Amino acid sequence: MIRVPAPAKLNLFLHITGRRADGYHLLQSIFQLIDLCDWLQFHPRDDQKITLSGLDHVNSQDNLVYKAAVKIQPFAQNFCGVDIAIEKNIPMGAGLGGGSSDAATTLIVLNQLWQCRLNLQQLAALGLELGADVPFFIHGQNAWAEGLGEQLKYIDLVQKKYIVLKPDCFISTQMLFSQKTLTRNSKPTTFCAYQLTPSTFGNNFEPVARSLYPEVDEAMRYLDQFGVAKLTGTGACVFTEVNAEMNIDEIIANSPCTAYLVNSLTESPMLSFKLIGN
Repeated sequence: MIRVPAPAKLNLFLHITGRRADGYHLLQSIFQLIDLCDWLQFHPRDDQKITLSGLDHVNSQDNLVYKAAVKIQPFAQNFCGVDIAIEKNIPMGAGLGGGSSDAATTLIVLNQLWQCRLNLQQLAALGLELGADVPFFIHGQNAWAEGLGEQLKYIDLVQKKYIVLKPDCFISTQMLFSQKTLTRNSKPTTFCAYQLTPSTFGNNFEPVARSLYPEVDEAMRYLDQFGVAKLTGTGACVFTEVNAEMNIDEIIANSPCTAYLVNSLTESPMLSFKLIGN
């Protein structure tokens, strides 16, 4: 049995800078890995079946983990069936990248288990077919992201703690993108500019998310009492950086919704993953 983590991420900011001819939006963002993780267990089988458990309310074949397994299977030099069990700690529909991270971890593990012999670039190319931020989790380093989120420049970030709130709502990304008030023409910026004034870098989805989902607005107003509240991804999670003046226990205890205290990571724990005997 193989048990491995799949870490979440925060978008420290998220700007939409334009739109491609095919309708896809261009963005700029910083992807920050955090130590809130799902855990995946892989049990080899004696037959040829791929099974998935741990998400009873989701059709297995619609899950990114299952799709990732099917995607890499044609490259297998030593294929065997596998039971994949997901221990879900990253909330779904939260903007934390849990599904993409699970898919990335699956590609990394099965690449070794099935002796596919794909390098990171090849795995990232497969991952991009599953989702724009899967390559980020495969490479496992904090990054300045552009394009659809797949153009990555790896950056060093100061290690920090964050309080993350998960409002009791599930945000429709499609609905946010459909809003006429969504800002889609933010001026392209640079990592150097972000380093100078990080608190001024926001998320273009925040105003529409707060307008459409009162739970998000409530969570942001709560965190704004203690720091600068930000939306991650398209939500629903919001977060703020921990500072020395905060009473963390009190903030979490009085939160209007589920709250997490998380640490930033300098790299994904999956970077050091290696099967015994490989």
